Amino acid sequence: MTDRARALFLFSDTGGGHRSAAEAIIEALELQYPGAFDIQLIDFFKSYAPRPLKWAPEAYPEMARHARAWGFGYRAFNSHTRARALTSAFWPYVRRAARRLVRDHPADIIVSVHPVCIAPVMRALGPNRQPFVTVVTDLVSTHALWYHRRVDRCLVPTERAQQRGLDCGMTPDQLRVTGLPVARRFCQPTGDTAAFRRQLGWPLDRPMVLLVGGGEGMGPLYETAATISAGGGNFGLAVISGRNQRLRQQLEARAWDVPTFIYGFERRMPELMRAASILVTKAGPGTITEAINAGLPMVLFGRLPGQEEGNVDYVVEEGVGLWAPGPERTGEAVRRWLGQPGQIERAAAACRRVSRPEAAMEVAREIACLQASGPVHTARGARLTSALGERIRRIRG
Repeated sequence: MTDRARALFLFSDTGGGHRSAAEAIIEALELQYPGAFDIQLIDFFKSYAPRPLKWAPEAYPEMARHARAWGFGYRAFNSHTRARALTSAFWPYVRRAARRLVRDHPADIIVSVHPVCIAPVMRALGPNRQPFVTVVTDLVSTHALWYHRRVDRCLVPTERAQQRGLDCGMTPDQLRVTGLPVARRFCQPTGDTAAFRRQLGWPLDRPMVLLVGGGEGMGPLYETAATISAGGGNFGLAVISGRNQRLRQQLEARAWDVPTFIYGFERRMPELMRAASILVTKAGPGTITEAINAGLPMVLFGRLPGQEEGNVDYVVEEGVGLWAPGPERTGEAVRRWLGQPGQIERAAAACRRVSRPEAAMEVAREIACLQASGPVHTARGARLTSALGERIRRIRG
């Protein structure tokens, strides 16, 4: 095949989940349709947004620390009418940037894994355009900005996110429940826990608690770790401080009451999750999904108001974890679970029941099929659609 479909992925590093989802989908496309797509991955804030919006990725960690203000802003425009008013008001400000992005990156299909860029890019494309796919990277409490009524497909992680799309005026044909895409390495069988522990140098004779706060080491990790370990016990603790060097130094300087392992930014999270007995984390959608795929029960210690509140409800109602905000309550919940191994086993079974490890592959198939069957307006497009459609049929059959 000489022509390859040009796929443009739009994301931003405002939180780790958008990039991770995009990379997971790209990985799945390349696994299922090798050589079929020419892929571009663009951080639209950094590369195209006017100031001060272009600084949003750097400002995100600080903004997320102001939980009350974050929640107010999230809710203030969280309806279809208000979201549309917001994007219309911003259009004159971002118009040139959106049109330049579209001009600089000609594509045969566009995939957005971030809600903010959907409306301006759709408007910049005009009426005669290539297929546009939205992949929603929030689990439950999905913002109205995700649900643009003109997109060709909106792929959502849960039935609740699907219902939210319907409530925002999308049609059932536009929406698909695929699960949240995560990298293939998070979707492998659980494997031999003891083997993973030996690789990591962890003890084999006791349960292990894994405490994480995302890539930036956000939340009260030090206080939570200290509370969990206080008084000792027959368990071990591993703490991921991410890029937070100050936090890592604090953790390493402490004398711990249980065997404790301190890590910085880690690329071995699949192995760490498969070696652990309990995960302690904030209610980020990517980490929750990765833990569920690993069969790892979780205790949630924090959430972003508005955006992550539904994630907490989902974890608790599905039986895969507990909600215990604040270091004291988190420590109590962890120790209660450690004293009741049957509860941990039931939560692990619930993880296996609700997991969707093939989500990224399913999203990739949706993208490929939409591209193959999409509208054709040029001779090159006709050749491309025919060749890609034949390749997809050959791979499937």
